[in-house]
Amino acid sequence: MRIAVNTRFLLKDYLEGYGYFLSELFRRITENHPEHEFIFIFDRPFDKQFVFGKNVIPVLAGPAARHPLLWKYWYDIKVPSLLKKYKADLFVSCDGFCSLRTSVPQCLVLHDLAFLHFPAGIPRIQLAFYKKYTPQFIRKANTLVTVSEFSKKDILAHYPEAAGKTAVVYNGIKPVFRPYSWEEREAVKEKHTGGKDYFVYTGAIHPRKNLVCLLKAFSLFKKRQQSAMKLVITGRLAWKNESFTESLKTYKYRDDVILTGYLPLEELAGITASAYALVYPSLFEGFGVPVAEAMQASVPVITSARSAMEEIAGEAALYADPGDHTALADQLMRLYKDERLRGELIAKGKIRAMAFNWDESARRFWELMEQTIA
Repeated sequence: MRIAVNTRFLLKDYLEGYGYFLSELFRRITENHPEHEFIFIFDRPFDKQFVFGKNVIPVLAGPAARHPLLWKYWYDIKVPSLLKKYKADLFVSCDGFCSLRTSVPQCLVLHDLAFLHFPAGIPRIQLAFYKKYTPQFIRKANTLVTVSEFSKKDILAHYPEAAGKTAVVYNGIKPVFRPYSWEEREAVKEKHTGGKDYFVYTGAIHPRKNLVCLLKAFSLFKKRQQSAMKLVITGRLAWKNESFTESLKTYKYRDDVILTGYLPLEELAGITASAYALVYPSLFEGFGVPVAEAMQASVPVITSARSAMEEIAGEAALYADPGDHTALADQLMRLYKDERLRGELIAKGKIRAMAFNWDESARRFWELMEQTIA
């Protein structure tokens, strides 16, 4: 078979959600199925690290699809011509978009419907594109994959046409997220916080991640506890981050907040594993990868109620209403004061993290690809 894959999110030194999902799945799928050819379609110059094997044919198909007009051109003109040229049996797209102008069977991954629930965090022209074309993509796709039962239920509630062709494939957790020894943790803390304990948030900085609420909760924690605890925030400044950056300018505990920016994977794993706890107050997620990564690294988790994170963490996390910074501060205090509770969450988290395995996800995804072609 010849399987074409949309790989425009495989970006060197800039992998995030879609990119990690693509990389981890297709590194395994191409290795496990050397008898098949894979056409990797990039929209900008690519790094050779993403050509996973001899059965991968990388194709550069510009221009770079970076806004709605170019999305439309790339998916409906460039992609169909390449599918025809390479005689593809299947097209896989993991970013929520597919081609409306091809008869080749398509397997579409739609991670979540955040654009419907939190439209304020998305540029207006992109939001209009999502609203107009997402239902068309769902109808066009032969198979629809999402990353949690929470997300599947949400998709079916808003788009009943997805019934009968929607399946769940969980994200896995990269092995680099592991428990650190005491010496390793101390070295990381010395580098980033002067040896002090810290709460950590990992992910991009934009409104849906709810970081202004986190700042307010951390402020209450500091007032109540008078501790030397720090707050480390990793990730790039994404679109519409002004509310967070402005809040930080006048923040009373600014000296206790460390912004690292985007970090290489190894360094991110170290910062996660050395934290006192992960705090992930996102308003909405289809999965919540940092939660799973922290559990595997033996780090307790405080996260948001009423989102996919409850499915992912189960009883291995503390939850707070994401709209209530006082409730979040209460959970910070609760964890800080109760070492036994912290130990229980770490133990439960290590067991829960075993459910998220990239090898199993790749096996399941391959089954769905075969079904799509059949």
